[in-house]
Amino acid sequence: MKDLVVLSADKNMEHTIKGVLSRPQSLAIQPIIADVLVHPRHDPGCVNEGVAFLSGLSEHYRHGLLMLDYKGSGAENKYSFGDLQKSLNSELSQTRWQHRAKTIVLNPELEVWVWSKSPHVDDVAGWKNRNPSLRRWLVERELLQKGEVKPACPKQAFEAALREVKKKRSSSLYQQIAEKVSFDGCDDTAFLEFKRTLQGWFPLE
Repeated sequence: MKDLVVLSADKNMEHTIKGVLSRPQSLAIQPIIADVLVHPRHDPGCVNEGVAFLSGLSEHYRHGLLMLDYKGSGAENKYSFGDLQKSLNSELSQTRWQHRAKTIVLNPELEVWVWSKSPHVDDVAGWKNRNPSLRRWLVERELLQKGEVKPACPKQAFEAALREVKKKRSSSLYQQIAEKVSFDGCDDTAFLEFKRTLQGWFPLE
């Protein structure tokens, strides 16, 4: 039996999670053996079929995570992101997983984890030593409010930054950022819950 299975909404999320899980010391957890899967129907698939998808894996893993973006999930008009997470957690608790699995809904989307104060973000995005700097350029393009760290539309801002320097979009960029950026300054609610959940399941001995 492996430690963890994660059902993610797309390749970008898959690579981000793999990058994060490669750093157990930074998460303050023990090293674990994990599989990260991608739902073929992305965020809506995770909402509508994710619980059933994961339920068939409960005998092969100690714990399971269902992870998706709130934006683009198709549930925005029905649930707040918090209520969507609660609803999916309630469904999971009624499967064979019971309380061994959990849902993490990212609000609004995965790219909110990308934007930190770390210079590694600029480096991976192809903005090292550029003038203007990445964040100044985002402010000039009205993609970032002055004084803020995270853009209101994080995916749009990240993709615009890549286009500006003619850098090809790739899921590997997400993994590179996840493998390098410090977790200490990340105050995103979903990331903190993700981290706390793993610490509860896989505490340091």
